[in-house]
Amino acid sequence: MITKRIIPCLDVRNGRVVKGVNFEGLRDVSSPVELARYYSDCGADELVFYDITASAEGRLLFTDILTEVAKCIFIPLTVGGAINTVEDFDRVLKCGADKVSVNSGAIRNPDLIRQAAERYGNQCVVLSADIKRVNGEFHVFAKGGREDTGIEGISWIRRCVELGAGEVVVNSIDTDGVKGGFDLEMLRAVCDAVSVPVIASGGAGSMEHFTTLFHEVPKVDAGLAASIFHFGEVTIPDLKKELQSNNITVRL
Repeated sequence: MITKRIIPCLDVRNGRVVKGVNFEGLRDVSSPVELARYYSDCGADELVFYDITASAEGRLLFTDILTEVAKCIFIPLTVGGAINTVEDFDRVLKCGADKVSVNSGAIRNPDLIRQAAERYGNQCVVLSADIKRVNGEFHVFAKGGREDTGIEGISWIRRCVELGAGEVVVNSIDTDGVKGGFDLEMLRAVCDAVSVPVIASGGAGSMEHFTTLFHEVPKVDAGLAASIFHFGEVTIPDLKKELQSNNITVRL
């Protein structure tokens, strides 16, 4: 059985980790360097670092903070935020990232995925898709969930994987920060559409939500969360013990 991954997410704004609900109402949490070190030490399988306002503010990602984060952890690091060119991939990888997450940049130029995959390999290119239901359809949103592109979500994800994305993070805006559970319907649709690893993001509020995720959508490779880890509601060691007791294979 494939080992399931548990991945904390650092949403960084102005050099601090923040968290909101449905991508809105952001509040300060902690230093990204301190949190990253904590998660690396307590058993997280990977870490995701998003500079969540870089695209909307039209600036480059905070590479100084990213470099400090990369220095203090010993687990794979995925980084996203204002990734618009192959040069942006190069800059972030040189700061210590293992994988690069692209969202709005791929919407503007889907060929960016192909270019990056050819240069760095598919395993380095992560598609991050912010998806929300609009009139019963899954729509892709850009600029940190602020802009409805009108693009249908499942076909978009399939296209990006065909271009070379080696992994997909599915961010459900409908469930983000609500803590009512992962968006199982959306995740099933994505897992049925692609054969690369799929990471579920948005909605985790308890250990049971992870158990339900991996049992109900067995093709999902990983569960990503922020609030419940940041605020100490769930610890990663306890979560992994709970998953193991429910016959879900994890790295202890």
